[in-house]
Amino acid sequence: MTTTEAGGVTGTFTPRPGAAPLPRMIRAQAALETRMLLRNGEQLLLTVIIPTLLLVLFSAVDIVAVPTGTAGGAGSSVDFLAPGILALAVMSTAFTGQAIATGFERRYGVLKRLAVSPLPRWGLMTAKTCAVLVTEVLQIVLLTAVALALGWSPHGNPLSVVLLLLLGTAAFSGLGLLMAGTLKAEATLAAANLVFLLLLVGGGVIVPLEKFPEAAQGVLGLLPIAALSDGLRDVLQHGAGVPWRDLGILAGWSVLGLGTAARFFRWE
Repeated sequence: MTTTEAGGVTGTFTPRPGAAPLPRMIRAQAALETRMLLRNGEQLLLTVIIPTLLLVLFSAVDIVAVPTGTAGGAGSSVDFLAPGILALAVMSTAFTGQAIATGFERRYGVLKRLAVSPLPRWGLMTAKTCAVLVTEVLQIVLLTAVALALGWSPHGNPLSVVLLLLLGTAAFSGLGLLMAGTLKAEATLAAANLVFLLLLVGGGVIVPLEKFPEAAQGVLGLLPIAALSDGLRDVLQHGAGVPWRDLGILAGWSVLGLGTAARFFRWE
């Protein structure tokens, strides 16, 4: 306790107004973003339930003829499908889910209010990215467990898998934020879901790119979902080394998406 000049007493616990340390603010915002993401029923359907159902359905039923594994036999279908479904899970969270959620936050003025808080704008985006990564970890753990139960036999270097997933997350996050920061919320909702469906069919997730006309294969192979699914498939199914081409494509999309989003993102 200390005594002031006027004879008053100042307590030890005198309030000290001010912002919390930046790392603590980012952690708190990231935890909030993660809880909001996991509590949203529609987002949970998109990010967890749909990829899991697709993995189980297409592994159990010969709806689409897929290339068999190098050894063939049981589990060859899931060996092909599991890497593509992991890529789909990354896209559903980092692109579709984040675009829709951020678009409506922008519409309702949430981003505008957060932008004037002590948390800097880049800190808010960092927190959103952390929430995406936490959700993806939960997705990957669940999908891996389901795929292993279905007979999946993954191979390859885990470091290559991590690099592919991180670059894929960066690429899809940039594209999702670009869409959310430039379009109206309703347009973002429609466009994000449409892109999700188109890339599900034409991105090599379930239908091999070899099934498409030869003229289209080169273009489709440059899409981020195709690079991510093919890269994961090369490593996890065929035990290949570092997939430099696919990493290069994802790195290019990351720079393009994040750079463009930073330039044109509108907070209001």
